[in-house]
Amino acid sequence: MPKTQTVTRYKMHVKKGDTVQVIAGKDKGKVGEVLQTFPKESKVLVRGVNFRTKHVKPQQEGESGQIVTAEAPIHSSNVMLYSEKQKVASRISYTFNADGRKVRMLKKTGEIID
Repeated sequence: MPKTQTVTRYKMHVKKGDTVQVIAGKDKGKVGEVLQTFPKESKVLVRGVNFRTKHVKPQQEGESGQIVTAEAPIHSSNVMLYSEKQKVASRISYTFNADGRKVRMLKKTGEIID
């Protein structure tokens, strides 16, 4: 009997463009926008959070080397959606709006995100 392949579906509570607050790690408390999501690794890239420095060697003769800083991805479980209006981080729940469309809602404030 042949083995069946299991299809893994990846679902994250944050999307590109969401405003999130970091709730764990060295950047705890920082607020930023999600620039990119990596669902297979369950990681997100947040603006202004988790900077990494990279020392780049000179490529041509006479050119000087550089130190480049860039954001690195962090695990999605370490971020929480943030309400700009109420200035508070909150978990999300899924609810249906008047049109019958499924939307994300902040539990603390009741604010609809989508």
